[in-house]
Amino acid sequence: MAEAAPATTPPQLVCLGLNYRTTPVEVRERVAFPEAKVHEAVQEVRSLPGFEEGVVLSTCNRVELYATHCHGEAHAAHERLVDYLVRRFDLAPDQAEALVTYKLDATEAARHLFRVVSGLDSMVLGETEIFGQVKAAYQKALEAGATRRVLNKLFQQAFAVGKKVRHETSIQRGSTSVGSVAVDLAEKVHDLKKCRVMLVGAGEMSRTCAQSLLSRGASSIIVSNRSHERAVELAAEMGGRAIRFDEWEAALHEVDVIISSTSAPHFVIKPDLVREVMRKRRWEPLLLIDIAVPRDVDPQVNDIEGVYLYDIDALQAIADEGRREREKQLALCEKIIEEQLEKFGFVKSP
Repeated sequence: MAEAAPATTPPQLVCLGLNYRTTPVEVRERVAFPEAKVHEAVQEVRSLPGFEEGVVLSTCNRVELYATHCHGEAHAAHERLVDYLVRRFDLAPDQAEALVTYKLDATEAARHLFRVVSGLDSMVLGETEIFGQVKAAYQKALEAGATRRVLNKLFQQAFAVGKKVRHETSIQRGSTSVGSVAVDLAEKVHDLKKCRVMLVGAGEMSRTCAQSLLSRGASSIIVSNRSHERAVELAAEMGGRAIRFDEWEAALHEVDVIISSTSAPHFVIKPDLVREVMRKRRWEPLLLIDIAVPRDVDPQVNDIEGVYLYDIDALQAIADEGRREREKQLALCEKIIEEQLEKFGFVKSP
């Protein structure tokens, strides 16, 4: 009589994350995955002992690792993921201690992903960019061969839920992106029809800012980006002017508002540069909005007379103003998510 095959442990879903609520930007920027490294990161997660699948989501407001594991309890899997982040980013003991994370498994991990994709866990309630960011993260993992049955099914279900929430509620009404909140701030300080704005970077966040600037009547916009072609493309869309990346520093004194969102791993706007700019401006006020993670602007810039610097965490208070109206839709959104969790078998009906 043939010996029965050993029972296999079904893969367990886990999520380890940190976001703008749990962790300040100076720590988040230490563990942000550059876009070019995400493919490598999902392979590293998948190769951890006992792990089978992995998706890495890294945005300006969050880093989340979704994975499946087959060995031991969820607690052990979470600790392996924490150890991975500490090793991957070579964190010193005090930095590792400041790494406050949330550890979710099974239904809670699925519920969290559904809320993230629906824009309910964002700094700006109802945020629109996060849907595309999660989709891009999943696509990278899929292309890397790091997803199988569990995560493929989970993320497809999450995208269906996100679309349903957006179509059946008005959670997106008002400013629903970090980019649009940055422009809200600029509009509080300057008349955008009369001031000059520079966008440093030409990625999706800068594109959102550009669209919001146009809708508020901004007419003088300069775009600079490492890839000059992308700067030219974005500037053309909004009737602005593109300048080469090695020329933007020389043009800073011409503008009143700088919104920076590059993918540089280090500060690109430093105190010495801004002091020189302020001298040329005869100390006229300059507004700097840094929506990059890692940050683009050295925080010491804020100590310079006439300079007003806001980083992505400082935008929180402004985002909260628009949040109150959308919170009325929150109960409806949560109801849809709970129904979908039940539909997809994550929770049992009473």
